Amino acid sequence: MSSAEQASTGDREDLERDGLGRPAPVPRGGWRDRVRSKPGIRHAYRAGVFVLGLLFIALGAALAVLPGPLTIPPVLLGLWIWSTEFRFAHRFFETFKRKAGEAWAHAQVHPVSSAAITIGGLIAAGAAAWAVGHFELVDKARDAVGV
Repeated sequence: MSSAEQASTGDREDLERDGLGRPAPVPRGGWRDRVRSKPGIRHAYRAGVFVLGLLFIALGAALAVLPGPLTIPPVLLGLWIWSTEFRFAHRFFETFKRKAGEAWAHAQVHPVSSAAITIGGLIAAGAAAWAVGHFELVDKARDAVGV
């Protein structure tokens, strides 16, 4: 084994031990493989990917206070961003894609029950939103907490 191959192997072992987790697999010779071969750039890139993914996940969490499914897309986008670089997120995202595919296949096989559950959930969410507004529950909660 040449010294360049030993250095490359050592770099890859260092990647597997760093605090951000093991890297997700990438094609050899691609631009991300070249980025990973340069230690300073590798760490800056991984930190940037982590921060960008975290920003989208935090945006999704912040949007949770709004009605509707607005929280889901930013969280999924943040998870996808993480999955491009971190193995834990890559495994989680692959599991999510598999389960989403299974749910879609189930909905196609059982359209009536899927539609009934979806419509029931939307009606329940609408009723909850109406009740919060009609009974001024936010103001009552603020008064109870003392804010």
